[in-house]
Amino acid sequence: MIEWHLRGKTALVTGGTRGIGKSIAEELAALGARVITVARNAPADVVADVSTRQGRAAVVAAVTGPLHVLVHNAGTNIRKPLVGYDDATIEHLVNTDLTSVLLLSRDLHPRLAEAGGASVIHIGSVAGQVALPTGVAYAAAKAGLAQAARTLALEWARDAIRVNTVSPWYTRTPLAQPVLDDPARLAAILARTPLARIAEPHEVAAAVAFLAMPAASYITGQDLAVDGGMTVYGLPAPQ
Repeated sequence: MIEWHLRGKTALVTGGTRGIGKSIAEELAALGARVITVARNAPADVVADVSTRQGRAAVVAAVTGPLHVLVHNAGTNIRKPLVGYDDATIEHLVNTDLTSVLLLSRDLHPRLAEAGGASVIHIGSVAGQVALPTGVAYAAAKAGLAQAARTLALEWARDAIRVNTVSPWYTRTPLAQPVLDDPARLAAILARTPLARIAEPHEVAAAVAFLAMPAASYITGQDLAVDGGMTVYGLPAPQ
């Protein structure tokens, strides 16, 4: 019998109080999981900045038993050309979007292995799959997340830990809203999206929930684009 639920499971979601992360936490809870949310500000269960050593230590301390689902959602973006970044900004973006994920996964590995069938899900971006006009540090970090998932899928298979990436296109979140509020940029986004609309956070959360469930037990090392068809867009359909 395929298990389309998470009853009896513990899940942890970073960046779990806003946008996509909030929707993910709500979806996992609706499927029966005990969800631990992490964010830099209340009302998270664990108030911590996962880009810092102290913050990661606080997260690890909060997980006292088997961890069945780990969703790395916390991240940020600063949209500039490469020559517009100073050293500190590049280091901040790569540390927040990539390095902290690797370190937190490493530190939580004992809890994931203890679960006897865990799922780790990276929230990537189509910016890690195709070229976009700006934001190279973010794009490089997100591409790194997808590759890290592939490598860890191989490395951690012996521990029955699956590792996958979910890569959204523009989604209606606070981080994306400044772009979506620009009519010209919104029109350009929609013109490259076959479904001709912006994703809603719950649509990304649904993909994450599937990969988290035992129903996806034979899927690992994959990068699932939740993009309305953007990454397969070739030429416009004939009118």
